[in-house]
Amino acid sequence: MEDELETVSSHDDAVQDEVVRRFIRHPSDFPISYTLGEQSEISHKLRDVSCGGLCFMSDVPVNLGETVHIHIPIESPGFDADGVVAWCRPEADHFAVGIAFESDATAFSVRMVEQVCHIEHYRAEVLHNEGRKLSSEEAAQEWVEKFAGDFPGH
Repeated sequence: MEDELETVSSHDDAVQDEVVRRFIRHPSDFPISYTLGEQSEISHKLRDVSCGGLCFMSDVPVNLGETVHIHIPIESPGFDADGVVAWCRPEADHFAVGIAFESDATAFSVRMVEQVCHIEHYRAEVLHNEGRKLSSEEAAQEWVEKFAGDFPGH
């Protein structure tokens, strides 16, 4: 295990910090499952989504450069993509793992996932703060009217 940690943290910290900064934090609590190589699928919660990738928590360190298959069941059929581990950092008793996507099509799809995350959080906030139960479509319409202009890259 300590050898794995050394592999994960052996990158220059300044370079890794720059990679981490490119991930715009958008908290999310959507379920995510991922597969590393030939391993079985692992389930966790999505932590952040950005225009270039995403971050999730892992119980074990993941090696930089490792290929990862991601599945996020946001809507049928869900979001599936392959990415590469851009960074991995210990946080409390878990590891934050940053995944980068290289193709423009995948980056665009990640932006759509990011919007769905925002909309679902908006939907939950409205229910909690105002007591209004919105459908996904109603929440999307309200969110677009109120916040789409402020959405990064809009």
